[in-house]
Amino acid sequence: MEFLDGTALATALPAIGSDFGVAPADANVAMTAYLITVAMGIPVSSWLAERLGPRPVFMAAIIVFTVASLACALSPGLALLTAFRAVQGFGGAMMVPVGSLVVLRSTPKEELLRATAFLVWPGLLAPVLAPLVGGALTQFLSWHWIFLINLPLGAAALVAAARLVPAGGADAGRRLDWPGLGLTTLGVAGVVVGLELLGHGGDSAWGLAVVAAGAAALAGAVAWMRRASQPLFDFRVLAVRTFRANQTGGFVYRLTISAVPFMLPLMLQDGFGWDPVRAGLMVAAVFVGNIGIKPATTPLIRALGFKPVLVGSAAASALTFAACALATPQWPDAVLFGVLLLSGVFRSIGFSAYMTLQYADVGAEQLPSANAISNTFVQLGNALGVAVGALLIRLAGAVMHDAGLVASAATGAAAPYQAAFAAIAVLMLLSVADSVLLPRRAGTQVSGRR
Repeated sequence: MEFLDGTALATALPAIGSDFGVAPADANVAMTAYLITVAMGIPVSSWLAERLGPRPVFMAAIIVFTVASLACALSPGLALLTAFRAVQGFGGAMMVPVGSLVVLRSTPKEELLRATAFLVWPGLLAPVLAPLVGGALTQFLSWHWIFLINLPLGAAALVAAARLVPAGGADAGRRLDWPGLGLTTLGVAGVVVGLELLGHGGDSAWGLAVVAAGAAALAGAVAWMRRASQPLFDFRVLAVRTFRANQTGGFVYRLTISAVPFMLPLMLQDGFGWDPVRAGLMVAAVFVGNIGIKPATTPLIRALGFKPVLVGSAAASALTFAACALATPQWPDAVLFGVLLLSGVFRSIGFSAYMTLQYADVGAEQLPSANAISNTFVQLGNALGVAVGALLIRLAGAVMHDAGLVASAATGAAAPYQAAFAAIAVLMLLSVADSVLLPRRAGTQVSGRR
């Protein structure tokens, strides 16, 4: 529910704008509000899970998310829809991190690879499925059903949580680090809002200023929490090399693969002149690759180990992005489908490897902080991926327009998108470089390879 609702609304923005009498671009504020509150709510969700126990927090998150979904569907105007989306985002911020914490706490290291294989499915599938689900519901029913479908799903999830999530684990003496929470919340909100402004055509000066203010708040939060007696996050967990790899090279990896589902449909429709159905079917190749390779991902990691898998998947992903940069409307559909299929394959392998490796050497007492830090970086990576993709397309278009290239027959309308794909291919090489520096035996307790 949380992953789908984060992006499915994009395809419904024209319908929402028409119903509320506003421009589709203005309706985007409902998506932005959701992203901001998800990012802001993740830090406090870790403390709540420790203070009250994971079970009541997880169940409360499902209730908040489901009730807010109903309120979104019944909203009579954009202002109320945006407000209820913010509430829904806070429920989602507690739901996913706390749910993963429950799994991590109860899973032995030797079983972590298999358990993580289940946890990564929503993150892999949602960016590809969300536009299709949102578009189908909007076209054949109405945009309200993007939210109404959460009612039976939420009810089922609540019953399952009551039966399956273990009770206990509360620490009544756990104090909240208010300065750390305040600085972290302001910092995350500033970075996400600033990136949204930069990525979606907002004022560049304001966008850069907001990002800078957010980064300064995050730097202040780190400085504070490094000397606090009971910090919101225990940053000592970043000393664990395998965990840190997910916040460095893994962050770059997620950023680039998050940009592709955003950039690809735009290139096919705006650049190649394809209709939405043809473009949607081609984007489905990424989904097919994700699904097709998933049963082989765990055996592959066990056979080769984490380092070769991470280096290989990132390098191969960079090659598929470079191929997309060379793609033209004259390419046979089968060739482009094959490139995107391979992109989905390597996306799935790398995503699963990073998600598993990060907890390989993290102790039980550091799991709450590690989980919260990781989920915050995941949220920022997803937001940054879309923003960076949009920014690269805008910059390439502006440069080519000034040079008089876009209108030429040699480049055409696809040129800015091709340049953007070339740029993220280069960016992905940073992830390759980080993985090359991993120890050879990184994560062997989890992979089972000696």
